[in-house]
Order: sequence, then C-alpha cells, then structure tokens
Amino acid sequence: QVQLVESGGGLVQAGGSLRLSCAASGSIFSINAMGWYRQAPGKQRELVATITRGGSTNYADSVKGRFTISSDSAKNTVYLQMNSLTPEDTAVYLCNAKVRTTSWGLAYDYWGQGTQVTVSS
Repeated sequence: QVQLVESGGGLVQAGGSLRLSCAASGSIFSINAMGWYRQAPGKQRELVATITRGGSTNYADSVKGRFTISSDSAKNTVYLQMNSLTPEDTAVYLCNAKVRTTSWGLAYDYWGQGTQVTVSS
C-alpha cells in the first residue's frame, strides 16, 4: 500500500502565502509524477500543478505565476508554494502520486486525504 500525507494548509488573508507538503510512503518502487488538485464546495476537482520524475511541470492557468510546485525525490515529497493567494483559491487541496509498486507493474494513482486552504478577503 501507498500512503500520501499532506500538511501545510490553513487560513490566510488574501495576498498571503502558504506552502503545502505531501510525503509518500509505503510500497513504492518508483513515482512517475506527483501533483496537487483542489476541490471547492460545489465544484469539480481541478488540477492545480503537476511535476514529473524528470522535473517537468504543468500548471493550471489560474495559478501560473503565483504557485510553484517542486519535489524532493529522495524523500518522495512534493511541495506547493502558493503566493498571492485570493479567496478563489479556497478549497481542499489533494495530493496525487502516480506510483509503481513493483518493477514490472503499471503506475496507479494514489491520493492523500486533503488539506483545507482558506483565503479570507
């Protein structure tokens, strides 16, 4: 089994910053990519940012220039630095990892439990 544990959410005023962390542990052979998604009340889950094992990144248009995703492969950890936060960024942020648990197996999606980010105006 693979576990993802997020941390770093909280309440912040508009214009402020937060840094999220997500650590993967368990039966991990390799991680192909990690990323962050978010889901606001009444809305569908949406991609925020992803990073591949090779370091390629992808961002939602709404966060480009404000959020930065990074990773530490030695720690199986991904980070999301969020700057210039707005109330529209309020959501539960979920960590995702595409993990291979064996050398011959496919990569499967694993999810964290989510961390709440609330931005007040």
